[in-house]
Amino acid sequence: MAPEPPLLTMSGITKSFPGVRALDGVDLEVQAGEVHCLLGQNGAGKSTLIKVLAGAHQPDDGEITWRGAPVALKSPIAAMRLGVATIYQELDLVEGLSVAENIFLGHEPTTARFVVRTREGRTAAAALLKRLGHPEIDPARPVGALSAAQQQIVSMARALSHEVRLIVMDEPSAALDPDEVDNLFRIVAALTADGVAVVYISHRLEEIRRIGDRVTVLKDGRAVAVGLPAKSTPTRDIVALMTGRNVEYVFPPRPDATTDAGETARREPVLAVEGLSREGEFAPFDLEVRPGEIVGLAGLVGSGRSEILETVYGARRPSSGRALVDGRPLRPGSVRAAVAAGIGLAPEERKAQALLMLESVTRNVSVSSMSRFSRVGWLDRGAERRAARAATRELSLRPDNPDTPVRTLSGGNQQKAVLARWLLRGCRVLLLDEPTRGVDVGARAELYAVIRRLADEGLAVLLVSSEVPEVLGLADRVLVLREGRVVHTADARELDEHRVLDLVMEGSPTS
Repeated sequence: MAPEPPLLTMSGITKSFPGVRALDGVDLEVQAGEVHCLLGQNGAGKSTLIKVLAGAHQPDDGEITWRGAPVALKSPIAAMRLGVATIYQELDLVEGLSVAENIFLGHEPTTARFVVRTREGRTAAAALLKRLGHPEIDPARPVGALSAAQQQIVSMARALSHEVRLIVMDEPSAALDPDEVDNLFRIVAALTADGVAVVYISHRLEEIRRIGDRVTVLKDGRAVAVGLPAKSTPTRDIVALMTGRNVEYVFPPRPDATTDAGETARREPVLAVEGLSREGEFAPFDLEVRPGEIVGLAGLVGSGRSEILETVYGARRPSSGRALVDGRPLRPGSVRAAVAAGIGLAPEERKAQALLMLESVTRNVSVSSMSRFSRVGWLDRGAERRAARAATRELSLRPDNPDTPVRTLSGGNQQKAVLARWLLRGCRVLLLDEPTRGVDVGARAELYAVIRRLADEGLAVLLVSSEVPEVLGLADRVLVLREGRVVHTADARELDEHRVLDLVMEGSPTS
């Protein structure tokens, strides 16, 4: 008996845009019931390839076969009818519609006269949500009222509402805490047990080990490896394929434990927090960050980490306590006062909360320092451009063109644009919330070096990350949070990942 053909084969796929060859003869083969991981740095061609698979882009050349037969995916509808569903990192849900309405959007259950059967839709939606292990999600609830993790479950339910045989998941764990990631992996395992194939895209190589069967690596629009075993291929080899060089997850060196660190400890704190709290979000706590020091906040999503940064920044008003810069109290709940005092924030959702996506790099870098370039109502665009270029060159932002639209930059370079804004502003306290989210492995190493260099030059840095190794690798001191309380404070050298995870799951407050 002849072996079953692969569920999906993409052979020699090419795709060009004006001035850019995004895909150059890419091959991909996916078997039914497997998790096939697609890896590559930002700009490697992953997004273009999955858009070809989703029917959103038409290839210039190459062939796609489905169960051994050639197919033409002329549109997303054609791909869905074939059995291919794509869940993008930025979910395409309609926040004003209910869960059930989103799940069946475009193929609502109707009567013979095309009247939508609302009750039938909600019943079917509830069954899909139960299948995904989330029966608590109310099909009648507006999607906009759900958490990020719940919205992702709704996107999966929408995919399963069709006769789907292959699901593409683009960075599905980016906004999830460890428990939610475990639930995601349980769902993926159940889907593959039913014969559904999953193409899984992630920058987190540890996830690939846990969930993947095979790996295809893209670099500069080419497939440099196809179908490698996910669990046995050494990380060093995968990183080398992605970057073209041997890159290790090595963090820049901290200050010398006995000399530089001692000098830092003798400096007066730039940022001090005294009894700061927000009811229902985090309990009163104290904190000091000195010039040249990186302090990390470790904890699960919902532990109060991001809320602390936003309260210090003035985006949230505290219930009690205060924050001080150079010994002077900040006006509570005032971003203007925080920025004037020298505080800068690189938020978790940089595209939505920090960047002007349709504007140039220059405008994104200068937006917090416009008074420097304004004279009696006139903007000196030349001075603005020169200052922005100097700030971005200091961080090695690429491409080295301040007129580049920021929306065209990779995730790592977009983050550099945010950091350049605060460098230009002359900030003294830098608040970093998930600084490497959506950033590929090569660019992460660059960002780590930038953050450490900024601290070495005298900035006080307060860092939040969901990745415990990142907190431990970058920070000098770490505060561990659980359910809004600081449960442990220690020098980062005294902690390891297992100890931190034990504390965030079962820790008790320190005295």
